Amino acid sequence: MNNLRSLLRKTAINALGRMFLPGKRLFVHHLQMTNSNAIQIGTSKRYTANVLIALANEKSEISENITPKISPTDICSQLIDEIQNTSDLGEAALTLWASRAMNHKNATMALDQMKRLNPAEKHWPTVEIAWSLSALTIESSSPTDNELAAKIAHRLITSFSRNSKLFPHYPGNSAQHWLRRHISCFADLVYPIQALSLYSIAAKNTPARDAAQQCAEKMCQLQGRDGQWWWHYDYRNANIVEKYPVYAVHQDAMAPMALQILKKAGGGDYSQAIQKGMDWLASPFEMESSLIDKNHNLIWRKIARQEPGKLVRTLQAASTGIHPKLKIPGMDVIFKPGYIDYETRPYHMAWILYASHN
Repeated sequence: MNNLRSLLRKTAINALGRMFLPGKRLFVHHLQMTNSNAIQIGTSKRYTANVLIALANEKSEISENITPKISPTDICSQLIDEIQNTSDLGEAALTLWASRAMNHKNATMALDQMKRLNPAEKHWPTVEIAWSLSALTIESSSPTDNELAAKIAHRLITSFSRNSKLFPHYPGNSAQHWLRRHISCFADLVYPIQALSLYSIAAKNTPARDAAQQCAEKMCQLQGRDGQWWWHYDYRNANIVEKYPVYAVHQDAMAPMALQILKKAGGGDYSQAIQKGMDWLASPFEMESSLIDKNHNLIWRKIARQEPGKLVRTLQAASTGIHPKLKIPGMDVIFKPGYIDYETRPYHMAWILYASHN
């Protein structure tokens, strides 16, 4: 696995250098393969913050390779200025996380803006609430708000299902369409595991670690035979609603970084599950080729079904929404997995670097 991790790090550093837009001091939204060339598409403040979080753990020469002549501190200053009027909790939380990871002089400005968006009470997705908690509880000399962190941790813990051992897509599942209300995605599991583990370490909070550990154990039980981290789960009973797409970032970055920090919090050793996930990435069961493209020096986004739009996940969500046991059979035969999404995003590369330090 060490050789694979070394390859992933080198690929991520190279890809991030191709994803940075110096004129805008932002990273692209993604690279897209078109006519044998990977072209830059859009920009993303969230993904830029993700990269800064990762670079906070890296030596200066790595940052210089990725953002030449522009310091991560200056990029972070711009993000902090630009989120002052944002209504996007994800942007605010990730920017606070980056600013505290870097011990930025204006981290308090990012903290104040995130607090205005009220992640402890307002209707926000679980993922963004978890990012908020991580931002407040990472090790840093910058200001934080321990009372707010405790409230957010309580919100995540109380949303945790003692029956399924999963977290919902939204705490309380309020204001969601019936089609989606019972569905948790992989990110809804990973980011609360990470956040509650960080909070457990910072606050010596056992209930936070216990919820993270129970979710991690269930997540590992549900892992595919060949190491796939599946996509959609039923929050009510932990049944797998839809397996695909399988995302590369889940295999090489998100699952490892969450499970490794949980281990540091005293929550157990999940190295076998991490190894299985990495093995799948190197040699996917569904394909003859890997998502690691050595020719283009990139890692592609996912393996999906050959289907129109999001048909299968929509049908399975609708059927299980009507009744938990009502699932449409035969989807693996009718819509076989085998389509590669030739796209790659900065946050994936960032989390590879971040996970390599845990």
